Amino acid sequence: TGAITPVARLEPVFVGGVTVSNATLHNFDEVARLDVRPGDRVMVRRAGDVIPQIVRVMTDQRPTNSQAVTLPTACPICDSPVERADGEAVIRCSGGLICQAQRLEHLKHFVSRKAMDIDGLGDKIVDALVESGRVKDIADLYRLSLSDIATLPRMADKSAQNLLDALEASKNADLARFLFGLGIRHVGEATAKALVRHFGRLESIMNAPLDSLLAA
Repeated sequence: TGAITPVARLEPVFVGGVTVSNATLHNFDEVARLDVRPGDRVMVRRAGDVIPQIVRVMTDQRPTNSQAVTLPTACPICDSPVERADGEAVIRCSGGLICQAQRLEHLKHFVSRKAMDIDGLGDKIVDALVESGRVKDIADLYRLSLSDIATLPRMADKSAQNLLDALEASKNADLARFLFGLGIRHVGEATAKALVRHFGRLESIMNAPLDSLLAA
């Protein structure tokens, strides 16, 4: 979705039975609320005994030369301007699929279990396909040859053929899975199913006017 999420990098600390070195800061409103800055000493807990979370900043121990975190104006990956919609806490990269990070995560979402569920196409294989330049968008997945896949690290002819077979089988996937897999903002699993129930065919969804989409 292009969401740019701030993350705290911590000196490794033992919390609740595990060593923690990262903690999510959710969004830049949370950064401002905590007034957390580079070099701060912080109190950390595991929210729900799972997710590392900064609870409080020890401002009395703050370095004298500390500087507040400023809201970024450009994407750290593709340098496109960032945008913040009215009423939203999240800032987003405006680059769309020209942004390598968005393109990569878009592909991983498309092949994931709840979307197209393409067996054998895990994150590491997607990473390797993108890094090699063989895949730039969803359509490229369906142009892959046996040699394209077999020459990837830790891939053999048999596993490459299995992946090709899985890609071929995915062409017959349920329409709601395909629609969800496209990663359209605000079109989650439930919305995708509702659209398919209402319109029946992809062409009808593509050509539907706004009032028809709202009615669905």
